Amino acid sequence: MDTKLTQPAKKFNWFSLFWEGVTHMSILGKTLWIVVIIKLMVMFGILKPFFFPDFLNSKCQNDKDKAAYVIEQLIDRTNHTP
Repeated sequence: MDTKLTQPAKKFNWFSLFWEGVTHMSILGKTLWIVVIIKLMVMFGILKPFFFPDFLNSKCQNDKDKAAYVIEQLIDRTNHTP
């Protein structure tokens, strides 16, 4: 009787997949990824607090008031559209 010893299946390692992709990437690819990351940091870290303030917290005190305000604005805008 011929019995084969089977090795247990290796668990897929996501980190090694990404690490291998980054280490084998060209200089242009790494530079473009750095530009994308810097751009996202500027957009979400600097521009968002200045151009998109938390409007509901200035208008309403609690979650119930916020929900009522949003519903009121949605209904009001749908009634006044031409």
